[in-house]
Amino acid sequence: MEKEKRSYYVNVIEAKDGKMAEVMNFNFGGHHDLGAMVENAKKFGFSKDKYDKEFVLAMRFMHHVIKKNSDNPLFAEFAAQFEAFKKSVKEQVGCSSCGCGK
Repeated sequence: MEKEKRSYYVNVIEAKDGKMAEVMNFNFGGHHDLGAMVENAKKFGFSKDKYDKEFVLAMRFMHHVIKKNSDNPLFAEFAAQFEAFKKSVKEQVGCSSCGCGK
């Protein structure tokens, strides 16, 4: 079964001294439903709602970078630990709605 492809546009804007300045923007995609993942992350009880979003984006971005750069020595020790952490997160929240099919 083919997983549904999703595409997201990320735009980071700095608000400083009452002015807005674009810092960066890029497209990010995959098969994960980030909205569903944020809803699942609420089970962790972060102290602010925004942390659900930050957590999900951090996890997805880090996973993507490690996966696409698995031969980079920077991730030699960290990759296995990150995968174990990711597995633990999935077990705690379940991920039937995130789009990963697990």
